[in-house]
Amino acid sequence: MEFKDYYATLGVSKSASAKDVKQAYRKLARKFHPDVNPGDKSAEARFKEINEAYEVLGDAEKRKKYDELGANWRMYEQAQQAGGAPFQSGAWTVDFGGGTGGFRTIDEEEMHRIFGDEDPFSDFFKTFFAGMGGPEPGGARRTRTTRAPRPQKGRSLEQEIGLSLEEAHQGTTRRLSIRQDGHARTVDVRIPAGVTEGSKVRVAGEGELGSGGAAAGDLYLVIRLQPHPRFERRGRDLYTHVRVPLTTAVLGGEVEVPTLGGRPLRLKIPPTTQSGQVFRLKGHGMPTTGKPDLGDLYATVDVQLPHALTPEERKHYEALARLEQQATAGSRK
Repeated sequence: MEFKDYYATLGVSKSASAKDVKQAYRKLARKFHPDVNPGDKSAEARFKEINEAYEVLGDAEKRKKYDELGANWRMYEQAQQAGGAPFQSGAWTVDFGGGTGGFRTIDEEEMHRIFGDEDPFSDFFKTFFAGMGGPEPGGARRTRTTRAPRPQKGRSLEQEIGLSLEEAHQGTTRRLSIRQDGHARTVDVRIPAGVTEGSKVRVAGEGELGSGGAAAGDLYLVIRLQPHPRFERRGRDLYTHVRVPLTTAVLGGEVEVPTLGGRPLRLKIPPTTQSGQVFRLKGHGMPTTGKPDLGDLYATVDVQLPHALTPEERKHYEALARLEQQATAGSRK
């Protein structure tokens, strides 16, 4: 068996420190890397020799056996590994000896030692180490052992959904049709009461499918509230207008105020209520998701003037006008 002087290959002395060996290896590996010397077979062969040398001298135990046993160290190594695959690291295993045991394992950590912060997965590594076997110049044989791909959870997806203010107030259920990989399925989604514009409702496991047996991502429904003809929402509170006849505004009485819950409320109007006056109806606004308390409903009075008068109504308004004139004249005296 031909003895290979690994120290000479790396250009270091036998007393070189581990740091010196590593530095020499990195410098030479970069110099003779096939990506730097495309098509240069001698550079490629030199690169293999450098890697083989560092496989031994870069490992304290192997270097010790190499120093002690010389040319016989590889036979000792093979005996130690009898029955097992050489230097399996779960990464790349390369036989540079034409089947005679000259194995070299390359993993991501060692690539980083060679290339530092540069991309270690160069075209050479992608091409050279991706082979499924077959002869190389000099009898080198390439084999590949890879880890199973890591399971990866599917991505989460977002989809907008429009709701009426009533649906946001009371909560609702929507049936969605979801298409994935050419297949369609329906999903019933419960949307809680109190959702706001832009809020998101999570539908677990209905996003993009995972890989390697991992779980699917989630689907997020982004709420878009539709305008309402009678109510305006401001946070938890609702605002509306209520029409009050002139006589009710003057004399007092009751009017109905609409609500999102369906049943109207009876609002007491005091005498001489002015148009634009605002009344607060506590606890009749919007709910808060996950909480029992409710906002308030604010009703603004719109006093309604008559569009037409009967002769009898006109007689009464004229009498009212005379009384107002008398009251005004008396206040001036």
